[in-house]
Amino acid sequence: MAVPPQRTQVRFWRAFALACFWPGLLLAETRLVSTSGAITETIYALGAGQELVAVDLSSVHPEEATQLPMIGYARMLSGEGIISMRPTLVLANADAGPPSVIDQLKSAGVNMLFLTNAHNPEAAAERIRLIGQALHKEPEAEKLVAQMTTELQAAREKIARMPARPKVLFIYTRGGGIMNVAGRGTGGEAIIELAGGVNAVQEYDGYKPLTAEGAVTAAPDFLLISSRGLETSGGIDELLKQPGLVETPAGQARRIVAMDDLLLLGFGPRLGEATRELAEKIHPE
Repeated sequence: MAVPPQRTQVRFWRAFALACFWPGLLLAETRLVSTSGAITETIYALGAGQELVAVDLSSVHPEEATQLPMIGYARMLSGEGIISMRPTLVLANADAGPPSVIDQLKSAGVNMLFLTNAHNPEAAAERIRLIGQALHKEPEAEKLVAQMTTELQAAREKIARMPARPKVLFIYTRGGGIMNVAGRGTGGEAIIELAGGVNAVQEYDGYKPLTAEGAVTAAPDFLLISSRGLETSGGIDELLKQPGLVETPAGQARRIVAMDDLLLLGFGPRLGEATRELAEKIHPE
């Protein structure tokens, strides 16, 4: 049976009134929480930054992200802080934690999307696409992946023409005198290799504390460190006072490369830019 026109009009205006005065009844507000700097960067790059209500402390790009409430570091999240933001979706890397907080969020019924944290271009593209799907931004995600892929290809073509593969020692530090060195299977190694270098440490997996013997044995041509790490270390002169560094070829020639933390290790939308910039620094010729 056809609905009378008058009744259709009544339904329309009733729906219109609800949308104007109680929009939450018809369309739930999207409230995103990001627990990773690279995820935050991707959300902004997809044009959904206005939907973020909280981020983790590594979310330093773009600048607007630093104005949002913080919910801890990726592996040291605040469960209460996240729940208090009433998120409709929490986006996190697979290693987000601690596990007790993840269990707390799941028990509270918080909707979560876990993303691979592998350090390679394929994983970076997958993260962008999955975030795009979750935010209903699939076309924007494909455009972002295409841009990253183009930038990576351009960097690879330049790297292929470079005559040498310098040895690079990546030092990770947050201050306090604690220096760790990247071994196999780390983000530090991955970005070095993408940029046409060789990780100077092949004896172990993961990160281990810097030792004088290890630095001298590695004999790097370049020392790589994040800009924030170099700053908290007191600058180049103070860095070279660390065990063994001044005795390496890199230390003797003061070949220290510092790059923005998130750009260097984020493996986000700017991966092509990071690869090109690092390649230019370790292949100065």
